[in-house]
Amino acid sequence: MAGQISNNGWIYRYENGSLIEQQDEIVIEEPLTIMINGEEFATMVCSPEDLEELTIGFLASEGFVRHLDEIKSIHIDEGKGIAYVDLHVKVTTSHEFHSKRMIGSCCGKSRQFYFHNDARTAKTSTSATTITPNQCISIMKQLQESSTVFKETGGVHNAALFSGEELIVSRTDIGRHNALDKIFGYCIKNKIPVKDKIIAFSGRISSEVLLKAAKIGVGIILSKSAPTNLAIKLAEDLNITAVGFIRGNSFNVYTHSFRIID
Repeated sequence: MAGQISNNGWIYRYENGSLIEQQDEIVIEEPLTIMINGEEFATMVCSPEDLEELTIGFLASEGFVRHLDEIKSIHIDEGKGIAYVDLHVKVTTSHEFHSKRMIGSCCGKSRQFYFHNDARTAKTSTSATTITPNQCISIMKQLQESSTVFKETGGVHNAALFSGEELIVSRTDIGRHNALDKIFGYCIKNKIPVKDKIIAFSGRISSEVLLKAAKIGVGIILSKSAPTNLAIKLAEDLNITAVGFIRGNSFNVYTHSFRIID
């Protein structure tokens, strides 16, 4: 947590009719450049913690790796903000294919907009995992209680992986995608099977967040916020249960409600 927060920020806080100068805790944002086999691939801005997990999860999400043994070596130079990754196979790091948009059919159903790498790496869930309404509420409470950086700064997104109500790992980052990539990288590093697991997320379920969950391989994503219309369409197509607005003792089930059982 200490690596994500700076307490050197001086602010003026307006309260009870007065401006008061005080020191505040500010979330840290730094760039990380990923080099693959000596070639620059991508630069992202992130919270400077769990960077090896972030790098592995990002590369898996982009379709470069599926297993840890496909990585020859990985070194994070935190001072320079560079992740040096050597893979056992030669890969193209051209952005043209990874950023090119396509219109395709997902699972033969509704037509969606995809990037090529999303179409290659997003998985249709075959998860048979089910949870109760009480478990949905309990999981979201655990996510919020574990979000110490958010409580102190209000400046990060939180994601966590659960097995039933058991918290396996939680990660925070200034970027919602980064938080999920850190979870993905943790699973790959520790060889954790994900088919029967649940993702809990603090922010809005956008189409990109839904695709991240599909790439990780879970069948259920829970959030305290709402999904977008495209995220709902993708969740329908990819057989993912999307649950949102988990607040207090209520929530909305948007897709595949068969996984929520009484």
